[in-house]
Amino acid sequence: MLTFIVVTFIVGELRHSDSTRSPLDPVFQARAQTAAETYERDGQAALIAELDQMQRDGSVRAFLFDRDLRELSGRQAPVGAQRVAQRAFETRRTEDDDGPTFLEAKPVMTKRGEQYVLVAEMPHHLSSPFLYHPILHLLAIGLLGALFCYGLARYLTSPVAKLRAATREFAGGNLRTRVGPTLGGRRDELVSLAADFDEMAEKIQSLVEGQRRLLGDISHELRSPLARLNVALELARQRSGVEAASSLERIQREAEILNEMIGQLLALTRLESGGSEIEKIEFDLETLVSEVVKDADFEARARNRSVNLVATETAIIDGIPSLIRRAIENVIRNAVHYTAEGTKVEIKLFLDSGVTHLGAGKPNREAVIVVRDHGPGVPDDALGKIFRPFYRVDEARDREAGGVGLGLAIAERAVRLHGGRVVATNAPDGGLIITLSLPNLKIEKRAAEDADSRTS
Repeated sequence: MLTFIVVTFIVGELRHSDSTRSPLDPVFQARAQTAAETYERDGQAALIAELDQMQRDGSVRAFLFDRDLRELSGRQAPVGAQRVAQRAFETRRTEDDDGPTFLEAKPVMTKRGEQYVLVAEMPHHLSSPFLYHPILHLLAIGLLGALFCYGLARYLTSPVAKLRAATREFAGGNLRTRVGPTLGGRRDELVSLAADFDEMAEKIQSLVEGQRRLLGDISHELRSPLARLNVALELARQRSGVEAASSLERIQREAEILNEMIGQLLALTRLESGGSEIEKIEFDLETLVSEVVKDADFEARARNRSVNLVATETAIIDGIPSLIRRAIENVIRNAVHYTAEGTKVEIKLFLDSGVTHLGAGKPNREAVIVVRDHGPGVPDDALGKIFRPFYRVDEARDREAGGVGLGLAIAERAVRLHGGRVVATNAPDGGLIITLSLPNLKIEKRAAEDADSRTS
């Protein structure tokens, strides 16, 4: 487009010669020829009438000069008229003079072979030499080219931007995202690409929803035989002797693991199918975290480990307390599984002042929960994978720890359901750090309540 603009400008300037400067040039040439022939044929009176008609038609005062530079109509010629007429006789080209008024001289030759020059006195708004300045030409062409390029770029990139936004939304978990309806009546390759995306999204949605239904159905169906197994186990324990006690205890532990796995599968299915039907309420996150840490520490003491809440701040959020509790419990229990004996799992709750959400005219900050253990950590290439269902960094180690690979997946989806995020990083001196960030933090209400209580 830049090349086109430059070439257009150059061609326009080359064609814009002195002989074609005036916008009235084609008409001027014809009127000059008519005025000269009228004078030769009908005399001075007819010439005066022709020149008067020219003035009425175009607000142009005209004067006809012969070879001796005499004005033939008998009118008083403006200053500079004879000078520009003489130049036109000499060059036999259109000449102009930009004095108090704009003068343009057009040489003509009649059929008798006589030469005349018609000098036209035009106001500056008719001659408009300023409008024909090369810089203005270039700016006008550049402006039109820029507007065309901008419109073309918007036309081409608009569907790409919509496709990119849809891709991000689809990757974020909204499997119902489609692009085709947003493109209107376009008919180009980008519409075909959007149609391919929609077809792919349709198939992926069908596969994922089928997988979720299968997991949910299987989990529900397993509950019944598992319940009967527990009943049979109790009957067997009552009828058997001491020799079978250890085997029955093993069967009971495996049944409990299976029962826990089924419960987690059901929870994961509910979260992935659109979350919980429980309405979000406002609750104290600090109190909830303290309760979870206390319970986890009680369990960890039996394994020669501990869970400590090393830092905390007041945090009031909107959410589903049961889901947030389960997410925090799963992350802390995972840390207790892998932290070394004799070490402690450290929990921090603080307000992230670096993230500010504007809502209802008041600043809202994020509540951040950091869980740090002193275990072996996770390979860097697996940090983003540990939140996938059934993902195991080390199969043997995870089996030994008793995990089934669903705890962190449930935690990640519960936090994401609240609009937050979960990130895992390795600590520089060893161990794994998992950070849970929850948005829509409300601290103004608690501060106001505290102020009211102090006042009362």
